[in-house]
Amino acid sequence: MSLLRRVSAAVLVAAMFGWLSTLAPHDGVLRLTAAQNKAPAAGSEAPRAGSETPGTGDGASAAESEAPKPKPPPDCTKVKCVALTFDDGPTESTRELLDVLAARDVKATFFLVGRNVEKHPELVRREHREGHELAGHSFTHADLGKSSKKKITSELSRTQDAIRRATGATPDLMRPPYGSTSKQLVKLAREMGMAQVMWTVDPLDWRNRDSDAVERRVVKSVKPGSIVLLHDIHRTTVRAVPGIIDELKAEGYEFVTASELFGGKLTPGKEYRELESGDGQGHP
Repeated sequence: MSLLRRVSAAVLVAAMFGWLSTLAPHDGVLRLTAAQNKAPAAGSEAPRAGSETPGTGDGASAAESEAPKPKPPPDCTKVKCVALTFDDGPTESTRELLDVLAARDVKATFFLVGRNVEKHPELVRREHREGHELAGHSFTHADLGKSSKKKITSELSRTQDAIRRATGATPDLMRPPYGSTSKQLVKLAREMGMAQVMWTVDPLDWRNRDSDAVERRVVKSVKPGSIVLLHDIHRTTVRAVPGIIDELKAEGYEFVTASELFGGKLTPGKEYRELESGDGQGHP
């Protein structure tokens, strides 16, 4: 009888291992043990859908996932400020310019031509996303100072609409092509909620396509409160920008957008050329 019992027990054990092998591969016992270790303990609550294990996933830490906040703009009545502005884009060379500005942590103001916005909305979105200021420069680069009321309204509104479609933002600054303005343009800009931003430093980069010359002229002409006129449609201008930034930074200048230069929101219809805050500007 004892022999019969031993045989029966052996058969039973073999049958049990055979049944377990259908549940897992040959290392099934180890896998089953691991699975048991992962099971929630009695009385514990399983993670809810959408929750994350601490220390894992994109939402591991609120501090880690938050984008860094932009630093507040300087008080340009106390420090040396200069505003770089770029007209007529965007074009393919704008891409290179944005790389330069990002590498040097500099923000600029872009006066955009509406038809170019429609051609390159992705570049306008990038300008906006990277913290640059967007403004209008008419839709067809028209001479607004010599245009009719209907023409001015069309040029300004179509440009605003193009920028809004690309970014969701509506500009409140504009620059008339050639700096050509009029009482009628001032009135219409005021009604449309836009200030006019001109310039004080013009290196004539549109006429002389020489990067070194553009750089020298800008650096030599800038003073605290200056607005610099440049054109990102010219690669020679784009290639002058690194030297301009590096030299002016070495002289203690802070780079700001046009609005930041004047402390924030500008008055619609008013014309701005430079920040004039007295001889003490740039000296805290």
